[in-house]
Amino acid sequence: MEKYVISGIQQIGIGVEDLVEAWKYYIDVFNMDVKILDDNNTADIMARYMGGKARRKRAVIALNMQGGGGFEIWQHQEHKPEKPAFQLQTGDLGAFIVKMKSRNIAQSFEEFSKKDIKMLGGIGRSIDGKQTFFIKDKYENIFQIVEDSAVFRDENRSTGGPIGAIVGCTDIEKTITLYRDALGYDKIIADATGIFNDISALPAGDQPFRRILLTHSKPREGAFAHLFGNTFIELIQAQARTPKKIYEGRYWGDPGFIQICFDVRNIRALEKKCNKLGFPFTVDSAAKQKNDNESFGMGDAAGHFAYIEDPDGSLIEFVETHKIPVMKKIGIYLNLRKRNPEKPLNDCVLKLLRFARMKPENIR
Repeated sequence: MEKYVISGIQQIGIGVEDLVEAWKYYIDVFNMDVKILDDNNTADIMARYMGGKARRKRAVIALNMQGGGGFEIWQHQEHKPEKPAFQLQTGDLGAFIVKMKSRNIAQSFEEFSKKDIKMLGGIGRSIDGKQTFFIKDKYENIFQIVEDSAVFRDENRSTGGPIGAIVGCTDIEKTITLYRDALGYDKIIADATGIFNDISALPAGDQPFRRILLTHSKPREGAFAHLFGNTFIELIQAQARTPKKIYEGRYWGDPGFIQICFDVRNIRALEKKCNKLGFPFTVDSAAKQKNDNESFGMGDAAGHFAYIEDPDGSLIEFVETHKIPVMKKIGIYLNLRKRNPEKPLNDCVLKLLRFARMKPENIR
């Protein structure tokens, strides 16, 4: 198969200092309570982004069953996690803000106002004209709550999981090539330059920016397309200052948003496309495999993962999922290599993932 398939944003990586505490917090704040993966081993493949050394880590991928992607909550086990040495500002280089879906903005605003969260201004209108607001979690990560009425499984919650990100870049025209031509974000919803009311309460958000909001013109295909839903990438370029690289001088996995991860099938065809555009794989899990099936074990799951860098060096991950547990207690796993890569999984099958729900008191 020469065609590659992108199902959507699989997860957003979040580096933390204490995984157990952070996961409990994200269950309380965002209902990210369904465990997909719990991987505790040495991250040798990512050594180039960790000072050239393999380092022990623990990573958990958790979902909100109302839809959207997941969080990969990631903690170094040996290296002491380092926070940024400077105050991050709007437009700094990398995934600066994560977009979280809400089917009722007013309800979500009221709910977040009562949680351990900092409200960054009130409800406003984003560049697409839809209602939105921003919050900062207790780890200094910023999230944008955006309108999205789609619900995968109704659990009487106002919010779902991540459906996009705001990515700082030095040159939008260079960066958009990657997202449009390789990742399928071929539809421009809005393109505006100026000073914007909706981001004025963000750090340095009262300065002029160029902002482009992208989505895909066609529904995504693939196994998890219905779960992930529509996704959005907003590129933002500072007009009045020189932005800083968010992970300058720090390791992958240090606190903050460490990557945007896309779920793909036929990763080798995607590699050819990325190479043609000038974005070669910098990490490839298959390079470490001694077998020829290119499958890498990740806790109870398995797959093939790779990384590229955008024009500013920010990391983007691709994962071709081969196996995930659906009902681990009774030994039910999904083998995704034996099915049509373009066809979504039956929703009823995916909804069985809810049986992997974790209660905060059981997290260790």
